[in-house]
Amino acid sequence: MRLDLDPGFCPCETADGDEIYPNGIFEFNITRLQAHIRAAGRFRAELVALVDVPYAGTSPGLNEQTILGADLSRPVILAEIAPGRYNLIDGHHRFAKARRDGADRIPAYRIPCPEHVAFLTSIGAYEKYIEYWNSKVDDAVGVGPRPRRLRGSTAQRAGRGHQ
Repeated sequence: MRLDLDPGFCPCETADGDEIYPNGIFEFNITRLQAHIRAAGRFRAELVALVDVPYAGTSPGLNEQTILGADLSRPVILAEIAPGRYNLIDGHHRFAKARRDGADRIPAYRIPCPEHVAFLTSIGAYEKYIEYWNSKVDDAVGVGPRPRRLRGSTAQRAGRGHQ
């Protein structure tokens, strides 16, 4: 399903101490997303095979002490970043520990699009994400790019300028 730009979109606020996951321009507030998962009560962790997320937990920049102390019973978070395709946005240290421990599976929450979009931390990231998602939908159904439905950026329409 294609997404339309919401001119009333408000970026997810961040507070001191919030965990943020940056993935290029797409920056997610993980702390708020975790709170949403707990509060919603409808998300169920499932066991995900480590081989299904081959890159997770392999970054050389991961902190060794954090890997050693990782709680493998705490579910990681996978966000749908293209139709049917999920990327790890929380739990890289847990994945690294699971790989080292020889685990086959790890508990995970799968957060579908557009649910995780509300946790983007800037208007620019939101606008680019909508464009990115729609291009992936078009690719999946074999349609060429479509023109944007709204003119000007969301920030310009809201009179706020880019953030």
